[in-house]
Amino acid sequence: MSYLLDSLLKALELIFSFDHEVRMAVWTSLYTSGCATLLSGLAGIPLGLWLGTSRFSGRRLAITLLNTLMALPTVVVGLLLFGLFSRQGPLGPLGLLFTPLAMIAGQTVLAAPIVANLVLAAVAGADERIIKTALTLGATRLQAAHQLLREIRFGVMAAVIAGFGRVVAEVGVAMMLGGNIRNSTRTMTTAIALETSKGEFAFGLALGMILLGVALLVNLGLNLLQQR
Repeated sequence: MSYLLDSLLKALELIFSFDHEVRMAVWTSLYTSGCATLLSGLAGIPLGLWLGTSRFSGRRLAITLLNTLMALPTVVVGLLLFGLFSRQGPLGPLGLLFTPLAMIAGQTVLAAPIVANLVLAAVAGADERIIKTALTLGATRLQAAHQLLREIRFGVMAAVIAGFGRVVAEVGVAMMLGGNIRNSTRTMTTAIALETSKGEFAFGLALGMILLGVALLVNLGLNLLQQR
């Protein structure tokens, strides 16, 4: 019990003293996850909206594929992109492997299907008369889709937050594509795994507490927006 208490006190000391290693891991996590969430939103929201409002041959197959991508293991994404970004891969000359950009690319691949699927679910739960009414009143397809998006905005925000939650807490892609390089690509999750294996339990605990705090703040923000 004293070990846990001592570790907790040391973890709090690391947090409130703004330890450099802790700050860098937190910044890298928030930067890469934030960029990936933005990109996945730009890709996933239009895709989910399109699948939810369109009827075409192969739509069911496309939705099934999207559902499959939601459960794609992070190590598989890391493996595929590692092959693309490695020196022998087609994108090797760009030198992206073991950089934050490679991590952002991998996290975007993980988050985009989640965002798209949840937006699709929000569209399916919306009143189907929204688009029909807008079109009847003379709106273009784009304007009608915009009106639908306004109606399901809370579902869209929840989709984006779910995408963020998926990537901010993942380890596989960050480790394989980032390399866990100190002060460069070391995230909260990879630092927790590394430092805990080295016996630095307090350091890992400090980052774990911050990670939980980030998740709590993001969800509180969503709840406040929904209450307005």
